[in-house]
Amino acid sequence: MEATRLPQLNNPPQHNYHNHKYKMRTSCIEQERQALLKIKEDLIDDYGHLSSWSTEEEKKDCCKWRGVYCSNQTGNVIMLKLNALTFPPKPLRGKLNPFLVELQYLTYLDVSFNDFNHTQIPEFIGSLSNLRYLNLSSAAFGRNIPFQLGNLSSLQYLDLGENHFNNPKDLEWLPQLSSLRYLAMSFVNLSKINNWLQVVNKLPHLTSLYLHSCDLPNIFSISLVNSSTSLDVLDLSHNHLTSSSSVLEWLFKSNTSVFKLYLNENQFHGLIPDAFSKMNSLAHLYLGDNEFEGGIPKTFGGVCNLKTLSLSRNNLSGQLLEFIQNLTECANHSIEALYLDWNHIMGSLPDLTIFPLLRELQLSNNHLNGTIPESFGKLSNLESLYLGDNSLRGVISEHHFSKLTKLKLYLSNTSLVFNLSSDWVPPFQLDKIYLTSCHLGSQFPKWLQTQKNLYWLDISNSGISDTISNFYWVFSPQLEYMDLSYNQITGQIANLSLEFYFPPAIDLGSNKLEGKIPRFLFKAIHLDLSNNMFSGPIQSLCAVSIRNLSCLDLSNNQLSGVLPDCWMHLEELKILNLENNHFHGKIPSTMGSLLGIETLDLSNNSFSGELPSSLKNCTELTFINFGHNNLSGQLPKWLGTSNPNLVVLILRSNHLYGSMPSHLCHLAHLQLLDLALHQISGSIPKCLNNLTLLTQKLSSNATITHLYEEDLSRTSKDRAYDDHVFWMWKGREYEYKGILGLVKSIDLSSNKLTGTIPGEIMELAGLISLNLSKNLLSGQISSNIGALLSLEVMDLSKNQLFGGIPSSLSQIHGLSFLDLSNNNLSGQIPTGPQLNTFTATAYEGNPGLCGAPLPKNCSGEETTQKSNKRNTHDGKQDDEDGFITLGVYVSVALGFFVGFWGVFGTLVLNRSLQLAFFKCWNDFKD
Repeated sequence: MEATRLPQLNNPPQHNYHNHKYKMRTSCIEQERQALLKIKEDLIDDYGHLSSWSTEEEKKDCCKWRGVYCSNQTGNVIMLKLNALTFPPKPLRGKLNPFLVELQYLTYLDVSFNDFNHTQIPEFIGSLSNLRYLNLSSAAFGRNIPFQLGNLSSLQYLDLGENHFNNPKDLEWLPQLSSLRYLAMSFVNLSKINNWLQVVNKLPHLTSLYLHSCDLPNIFSISLVNSSTSLDVLDLSHNHLTSSSSVLEWLFKSNTSVFKLYLNENQFHGLIPDAFSKMNSLAHLYLGDNEFEGGIPKTFGGVCNLKTLSLSRNNLSGQLLEFIQNLTECANHSIEALYLDWNHIMGSLPDLTIFPLLRELQLSNNHLNGTIPESFGKLSNLESLYLGDNSLRGVISEHHFSKLTKLKLYLSNTSLVFNLSSDWVPPFQLDKIYLTSCHLGSQFPKWLQTQKNLYWLDISNSGISDTISNFYWVFSPQLEYMDLSYNQITGQIANLSLEFYFPPAIDLGSNKLEGKIPRFLFKAIHLDLSNNMFSGPIQSLCAVSIRNLSCLDLSNNQLSGVLPDCWMHLEELKILNLENNHFHGKIPSTMGSLLGIETLDLSNNSFSGELPSSLKNCTELTFINFGHNNLSGQLPKWLGTSNPNLVVLILRSNHLYGSMPSHLCHLAHLQLLDLALHQISGSIPKCLNNLTLLTQKLSSNATITHLYEEDLSRTSKDRAYDDHVFWMWKGREYEYKGILGLVKSIDLSSNKLTGTIPGEIMELAGLISLNLSKNLLSGQISSNIGALLSLEVMDLSKNQLFGGIPSSLSQIHGLSFLDLSNNNLSGQIPTGPQLNTFTATAYEGNPGLCGAPLPKNCSGEETTQKSNKRNTHDGKQDDEDGFITLGVYVSVALGFFVGFWGVFGTLVLNRSLQLAFFKCWNDFKD
């Protein structure tokens, strides 16, 4: 994590502007008052910001209107501050009226954070010749930036960032702003401006430049750059700048007085240049999210003003002690924030008391080991300590925190053991705690109860086996995020009368909680209660007035009853998982109101009735699992037309009937189709070759992951939810999650399908598993069956197939499970390295088949077998006679090589063993 990198652009620079100076001793000028009223007419004020702008007698003085500031000498309007920087946002809408030009004495105009609906910035703004401050950022302007802005020769501050402009083709108007000191164009796409650096250098008084996320092109012609600027603040972060461009050379030659420098999130590589240390004024240096290697240059120790050094998310390596030693000349006396997280730094934690001003230390996600020195407790200014995701071990005691009065703590995913006395009162008041996978002891830590400002708590997988009634206080009004999952917490949660300040994210999954789900939990924005023993109905879901849920996971509990019918209020819901409970009754039709739902898992319950047709409104669905219920009725015709993004469709083991709708073929992203165990009749659609993803051999991702963002009160949290299924593999059911994205399967078994197996199925080259068993299929197996080169499981048993087994079947080298039993197949069984591994059970129940591995020989096969036996015996005798032959020596020489590649090579080449290996690894991780 890094400190905030973007500037706060909503506050004006101090160009002798002080609002109190203009508090009104003179009434406003009538012409300007009328102009302001005209401006109001074109603005849609949903929140009453301009309610004071009125023609009523008592409100006639426009100098007293909200956002209007007048000169106390002349009464002219000189400042118009209409920004809508609030949370949640409350913007003005509409457009800017041309009567704005009547305010000719206007020096300050701020309409940022409003919504002008992609309209163009009015050209007439270029007529406001006295403007010195212009902020149009985050106001939803669009189209082209008007070149008339170049007429504002007195302008000192310009912010055009975070709008929706067309990509500018040039910025030739910009150098005309000869007085400009502050320029911000962040998030404006400047990819076509190949001379952006030359343009910037023509602004002689520029001191602050913000070009964050502008898709800046690299500059390679340093000879064209002749800087006339002397920047104090430079932000070129989140672009595609590289070390081979001339940007760094320009920076080191022309901008040695930079105070704040943001170069993070680019593509700089190689060693960190020593030249940074020659910037004597440099106080804040952000180089994170690049590709720098090596360590911190020794010369950095001589940057005596350095306060912030961010090198997060690079490829830095070496010993941590060397990093620290290279900062000890004088920088260690000034550094307040040091970010080295997400690198490859090794070694143990040294004594860091040589950094007396250190406030933030981030070393997480490296390769550090050893213990945490007790001297950390002497860092009295330390506010944030991030050491998680390392191989740290040892015991944490009170001495580690003795003088840490301002701390935020992140020690997750370590092997640290907390040994704190039960009556210990920490010297700090934490607002965030990250202690995932630490060993906190079986009892809930009592010292946490002393943390009155706590709003973020993650102590998942920390060995707690306490009763939840002992720590109800964790459910506080200021709670924003709580993760207590993967512990052994028991008991029932009381139905507290609790109102959260803001909907929190709550994860209590994988514990031993029981009883009814209390109503207040449904006020969360994210609620995971999976893998517990909760029981009873969930009707209280409808009783809460705040419905911001984005993810609701109640799977693997003992919940029962019918589902409530208030889903139309949960419009933010993206993930709903109710699998493996005891729910019954019909699926509510209001679930069709979940327009943003992506995952819907109701499997392993007792739902009955038909699939509600309202689900066709859920066009964002990618995962549907209604398997193992009591659903009935016809297989819906709308499947395939209304949910075009479906990746997984599982309706297994219900009571559906009717024919397979051809619209299923429209599901180009489908990779797992399971319609087994129904009464589906008719033929298999010939258009299955339109399932585009199944025609592709490679999978882009091992998981099926849903990425979304949850807005918490102080921040937003990126979420990733991985779908999982229980899937039949070689006749047994396994849970697939970490490798679900690799599974490509069609299972239509145990139905009443008739007709032939469509030849178009042979075009599904990415298919791994095909199960058409226990149907009434007839005809011959396609001779092109060998085109299914990715196939590992094929079950065509218990049908009425006839004819021979195609010899091309031997071309499927990864086939590890085959069942053709109980058909009317005939002829000789083909052979091949893979086919020879199957036993007679794969072919039994076909009276016309002959040849190995069946005991029935084909005509003329007996003589051949006797000849083979004789040759084998003769070869064996030769070996015995020679005893030690050349072959023995060769075997010794190659034994290790063959043995190694016999195992490892099979794993590399055989997709079946790949899946088995990764499934084992997936189960271990899950």
